[in-house]
Formats: sequence, structure tokens, C-alpha cells
Amino acid sequence: MRLKKGDRVRVISGKDKGKEGKILVSFPAENKVIVEGVSVASRHSKPTQANPQGGIVKKETPIYASKVMLICPNTGKPTRVGHAFLEDGRKVRVAKVSGEIVDQLK
Repeated sequence: MRLKKGDRVRVISGKDKGKEGKILVSFPAENKVIVEGVSVASRHSKPTQANPQGGIVKKETPIYASKVMLICPNTGKPTRVGHAFLEDGRKVRVAKVSGEIVDQLK
């Protein structure tokens, strides 16, 4: 999967098309991601000791990773993701729009 936790993405299809957010959780085995503020579902919860009020709780649900595109950090546009190797042999993600490295180098 070419998307990681913490990436800024834009939804390209579905009921939340056009929304942007940060990836909170990534599920590579299922090819799904949870994006903040996208695909929000309401759940009814009973009162518990942890939540004495109970009531309706809003929660983000997973969406398919193919429905989101990475936002290029330099241009701010959605971009496809490629891979490249650095001189020291490390493999990094590269934005196809600008050709810039997406990963944080340490």
C-alpha cells in the first residue's frame, strides 16, 4: 500500500468526494484507511461508567485506499505515488506531480 498513517489525502470518489483529511489508521491487509472527518457514521451507545451520558457517538469508518489520493506537500494537488531509490540505497515515495520526495528523511 502506498499510503501511510499521517499522510494528507483527498477523497476522489463516493459520498465524501472532495473532502481532505489526515490518515489516522492504515489497514494494509484489507487495503483500507481511516481518514479524519470522512465516512463518519453514528453509533448509539448505552450509558456506561466510562460514558455515563450514553447517546449518539460519531465515528470514522474505513474506506478503500483506492478512493483517496495523496496530496503533494509542495503543490497541494492530488498526486499518484511512485518509488525511487536514494544514493544510500533507501527506497522512498515520490510524488508523480512534482517529482519531490514525500517521505520524511532522517
